Amino acid sequence: MSTLFIADLHLCAQEPAITAGFLRFLQQEAVQADALYILGDLFEAWIGDDDPEPLHAEIAAALKALQQAGVPCYFIHGNRDFLLGKRFANASGMTLLPEQQVLELYGRRILILHGDTLCTDDLPYQKFRRRVHNPLIQKLFLAMPLRWRLKIAANMRARSQQSNQHKSLDIMDVNPQAVEQAMVQHRVRWMIHGHTHRPAVHSLQLANGEAQRVVLGAWHHQGSMVKVTADAVELIQFPF
Repeated sequence: MSTLFIADLHLCAQEPAITAGFLRFLQQEAVQADALYILGDLFEAWIGDDDPEPLHAEIAAALKALQQAGVPCYFIHGNRDFLLGKRFANASGMTLLPEQQVLELYGRRILILHGDTLCTDDLPYQKFRRRVHNPLIQKLFLAMPLRWRLKIAANMRARSQQSNQHKSLDIMDVNPQAVEQAMVQHRVRWMIHGHTHRPAVHSLQLANGEAQRVVLGAWHHQGSMVKVTADAVELIQFPF
C-alpha cells in the first residue's frame, strides 16, 4: 500500500521526453498505488480548458485510464496551471483540491500544497499572485479570444523569467516562519510541497516536537516523487 505525490512536471509540447516519462510513470508506478496526488504545475502553462492543444487531451486520457484502473488522482493548482478548471478535471477524472489539504495517511497527518504561498519573502511575486487569483481578473482573461490569451501568457512567462534572474535564491525559497505557521495551524508534523525545485527532506523543530518538510523535485532531467507507506516517507528520483 502506497500513496504517491508529484509536482512541477511543466508538461509542454516542446518537451516530449518529459511527457513520455510521465506516461510511463502512470502506467508502471502510479497504477500500483492507492492514490496519486499532483501538487501543481503539471503543465508549463494553462490558458483555459478550451485550449485545443493535443497534449492536453493525451494527458487527460492517460489520467482517466488511471482512474478507471481504480487509482484516484487529486490535483492542487500550481502557479503555472492555476486556471485549470472543472472541464479538464472531469475529462481526466481528477479531483480538484483547495490550496492546502490535510491528509490522514497510514497513521500520519500530512499537509500538502504547491508551495508558492510559502515564499513570502518574494513580495513582487506574492503581489502578482493575489492579482491573478482575483476571480474577476480570471473571468475577464478566460473570456478573451484564445490567440490573445496565448500572447499574454507568453509575455508573462518571459517577464517572470527575466525577473527571477535578478532575485536571490533565498528570496525565491520558502520562508521558515511561513512553514512553521502553516504546520502549526493545521496541527501536522509532515508537509509535502513542490514549487521551489529543490528536492530535499528537511527536519525542523516545532513547539510541539520535531517535524519534516519534504520538497518534490521538478521533472527537468529526471522524475521525482514522494512515496508514502505505512513504514516510510521516501523522496525518490528516477530516470524518464
